[in-house]
Amino acid sequence: MRIPFSFFLMPLFLFALSQAESVLVSETIWSFLIIHLLVYPASNGYNSFVDQDEESIGGLEKPPKPTIYLFYVTLALDFTAVLLAVLLVNKAFAVCLCLYIIASRAYSSRMIRLKKYPVAGFLVVMFFQGAFTYYMATVAITGSIPEVSEAHIFVWLGCSFQIAGAYPLTQIYQHQQDLKDGVVTLSYKLGYIGTFCFTALMFLLCNVFYFLYFSSKGNGMIFYILQLFFLPVIVYFGYWFYMVIQSHSHASFKNTMRMNRIAALCMNSCFVVLIIISQFL
Repeated sequence: MRIPFSFFLMPLFLFALSQAESVLVSETIWSFLIIHLLVYPASNGYNSFVDQDEESIGGLEKPPKPTIYLFYVTLALDFTAVLLAVLLVNKAFAVCLCLYIIASRAYSSRMIRLKKYPVAGFLVVMFFQGAFTYYMATVAITGSIPEVSEAHIFVWLGCSFQIAGAYPLTQIYQHQQDLKDGVVTLSYKLGYIGTFCFTALMFLLCNVFYFLYFSSKGNGMIFYILQLFFLPVIVYFGYWFYMVIQSHSHASFKNTMRMNRIAALCMNSCFVVLIIISQFL
């Protein structure tokens, strides 16, 4: 189930928490636990079961052989997540969870298999792990439906482009493994160099929309704090890109996981700082 992998997917929840105008403490804690200890692990587990992973995959260099019991566990986790959402958070959050779970299943399922389509799979991940996750977290944290405003559109786009930049890099080391399974990923279509160039463009757009978001709220200084935490990510990204230019062998599982760890640590730290700052603004 790759539960530690949830750490890599944590930043946008923390970002939503840092920007919430009001916070329901109990609902926030429960929604955090539901998403990161139930929904994300269930999604990872189901994907591994369907793919029958034998080689390195998202956080596991040598994954164990998936069995039918893993499938049953993922169903139990999803059911528990939705039930707890209804009982302990709110119904709107539970509906959001259901939509996220359906999208996750459609991405991996052999019957639909969105992941085998480079553009469709990319767009689904970009939206549901980006804007939709931020939206879903806001619904849980505040107990209300966010209005469609200029500021919200900017932040939703920023979140989606942040995921759009990270997603192709997670595919870069497993081109051959995916092809054996009939999956043509966006990273494979772009190539090694193209993947890095595309990622740079996505992160540039992410920063543009984050700048517009914080400026529209009169908190332009927060944007520059965000850039300080982005700096180590940019430095390692540039160093890794240079190594891949020298040899494509550097587009490896080890380097991908190092990139994920650096990015997750920096972004989680950044949004924790923003949560602290928000208490004094």
